[in-house]
Amino acid sequence: MSGLAWLKFAALNTLRNRRRSLVTVAIAALGTAALLLAGGFARYTYESLAQAAARDSGHLVVATPAQLAQDEDVPLQHGLEGADALRQALLADPAVRHVLPRVELTGLVSNGEKSTVMMAVGISPDDELAIKGPFLAVTAGRVLTQRDRGAVMLGEALARKLKAQPGSGLTLLSTTTQGVLNALDVEVAGTFATGVPELDQRLVYTDVATAQRLLDTQRVSTLGVFLDRMESTEAAQARLQAAHPGLKVQTWQERAVFYKSVRALYNRIFGVMGLVISVIVVFVVASAMAMAVVERTREIGTLRALGTLPRQLLRSLALEGLLLGTTGALLGAALAAAVSVGLLVFPVQMPPPPGRSVGYPLQIALEPALVAGVVFAMAKLSTLAAALVARRTVRQPVVQALAHV
Repeated sequence: MSGLAWLKFAALNTLRNRRRSLVTVAIAALGTAALLLAGGFARYTYESLAQAAARDSGHLVVATPAQLAQDEDVPLQHGLEGADALRQALLADPAVRHVLPRVELTGLVSNGEKSTVMMAVGISPDDELAIKGPFLAVTAGRVLTQRDRGAVMLGEALARKLKAQPGSGLTLLSTTTQGVLNALDVEVAGTFATGVPELDQRLVYTDVATAQRLLDTQRVSTLGVFLDRMESTEAAQARLQAAHPGLKVQTWQERAVFYKSVRALYNRIFGVMGLVISVIVVFVVASAMAMAVVERTREIGTLRALGTLPRQLLRSLALEGLLLGTTGALLGAALAAAVSVGLLVFPVQMPPPPGRSVGYPLQIALEPALVAGVVFAMAKLSTLAAALVARRTVRQPVVQALAHV
């Protein structure tokens, strides 16, 4: 018999007990769908966190080695000199789209009656806030612009604490690079929410010039390098590090502690889940095939008596498992795709994760490689399960098989 004939023979055998075959296909379909939905959700989460981390700091961060590795005695002790010239040099790389300076400082912010600790960041407003996109939500007032001087944006929790609103006057206090206390009056342009309550209670955005004036310096803390796409990160890092050996070029992955923690946790959770589902599918297919083989023992004996070789029978039974597993896997992939599209048409909002105050949309990112891998794994597991169960029966003596009751 040709391979096509054996496949047809196996397909007809699966239809002999439709109920059992349907249950087997259904289990394989549900297992495949569960694996794809879990994997697609994890992939969407990874991509979202990666984009958030890259938009926050830049795909690459350029600073002095001491700035990234040592504590400072005074603000910007290890800051970058000549940031404008360095920025132009970095923009010469073909993969670089934006280079944004940042001045990071701590101190106090006061409304005249009450003072509280702040974490302030001096930014290039137009570019920085445009790049942040959906990861920074303005809740009142307006965003900063390049024309603003002496204006700030406050985290909404910090604004409530200081009873500040757009147009209010505040005073920023910090230590200069010479270790002298300095104060600067500013106006509140607007308030924002990052989705992280701890940050919203402390974070202040201002422009780079205002931050440098408060610290009495022309240095910046870091330069955030934004590339044309995420995939360019490693190659661009190698080029920029070679071009500027006296500086440290760090990738967003090295700074994304939350991203790495979530990825490690999800890998363990979904790894165990995948293992459990795979074991269930194997046992269901093995059980179904075992019942089919036992019921057909005398038939197998008859075929052996007519000259059919054990390996031919084993091939036929393995093909039955392959057909059941592949059919279930393809149905499961179709179900997962339908759920993925359905979530785009009918959005479902997830609750805020630990440490955050804003939820996020539930979406499933199915990629061809993931779908093909899961379908192939299910088909292979089903085939192996069927072959292992059938192996013993097809090799038993013909007389014993014919006498089976």
